[in-house]
Amino acid sequence: MFKVNPYRPGAGLMPTYLAGRDEDIENIERLFDALNMNIPTQSIIFSGLRGVGKTVLINKLQKIAEDKEIFCTHIEVEERNDFIAQIAACAQAFLRKVSAKEKFRNLIQKPLDAIKSLVVSFDPNENTFSLSMQERELYKSNSLTQSLTEVFITIGETAYKTETPICFFVDEIQYMKSEELGALISALHRTNQLGYPVMIVGAGLPKIYKMLSDEKSYSERLFIYKEIGSLTEEQSYQAITIPAGKLGVDYSKEAVERIVAVTKGYPFFIQQMCQIVYKESEGKYIDSAHVEKCMEEFFDTLDNGFFKVRYERCSDSDKKFIFAMVKCGELPCTISNVAKNLKKDVTSISTIRAQLISKGIIYPVRYKELDFTVPEFTGYIQRLGEYKQWLIEKKN
Repeated sequence: MFKVNPYRPGAGLMPTYLAGRDEDIENIERLFDALNMNIPTQSIIFSGLRGVGKTVLINKLQKIAEDKEIFCTHIEVEERNDFIAQIAACAQAFLRKVSAKEKFRNLIQKPLDAIKSLVVSFDPNENTFSLSMQERELYKSNSLTQSLTEVFITIGETAYKTETPICFFVDEIQYMKSEELGALISALHRTNQLGYPVMIVGAGLPKIYKMLSDEKSYSERLFIYKEIGSLTEEQSYQAITIPAGKLGVDYSKEAVERIVAVTKGYPFFIQQMCQIVYKESEGKYIDSAHVEKCMEEFFDTLDNGFFKVRYERCSDSDKKFIFAMVKCGELPCTISNVAKNLKKDVTSISTIRAQLISKGIIYPVRYKELDFTVPEFTGYIQRLGEYKQWLIEKKN
């Protein structure tokens, strides 16, 4: 018999009830209102571990911005994708929208030329404009910052004159190349100085704060930083009970407490656990016995999906580094303790550390301290036979 399940674990899937983000949404709605009045605003950067709902939040904010008739475009940065080509395509989409109105067509050529210069200079494989060799030389530039700034200024000017504000929603910022991030910060900074209604709502892993400050010292004034964490007990209670309540199903207090304790309030874990519990339950009431019965399936599901997909991205040397972190006991741990557990010098494992940070598996918490970007990753590693075997070998 088909049974409607109100829980939706997934990468960026909007839950049927979004708990714990009301204040963030209300605050940013006010910024959207200012943008709609042609008032430049600070951009927003959300950071947090995997599974806390960063993508869900920026998707929700994009829908709100679209409802306010702000031109929105979504970019998901990937290690293999060219961010500059994506930003150029988004700028083109904005110009297509503006040019659809006859009275604004005369504003298009200047920003179009700026985009041509950006594409030709920094994405030679993207033959978007079918330019001749002579034309390609005309648009050639040696500075990514200069070219991207020119694009932002020209589309910002167009946005101002047409009263069509722009908001770029950029997910997975941690995968941006250093030169791309630096150019983006400079371009946005200059656009804001000129008073144009362009903003960015971005999201990424905790290391993005350091990335931004390393690129430009003024980035802390350019962006509003907001850390997204696990839900409070009350917020977790709402995330668990409200979706089921809409279908006439209630939880016992003990069942909710057990789910909160196991999931630690992480939104993805709550959705995953409750999806399983709801699927296996019968009737209109879920008690702690139902939850306990589903515990093994919950951990198996995470181990074979959420955790495993990240673990399998690691090389053998990466995995040993991770094992050494777990062996430290309490996290975050210092790189010197990791080196000690590996019986190596700190300098000899620095490259592996950098690789794991680049892959988004670990991040620097404080000076020389490290932690996992995936919540409860330590428990997963401790359950692995490979880790147990590694411990035995280290004892011998």
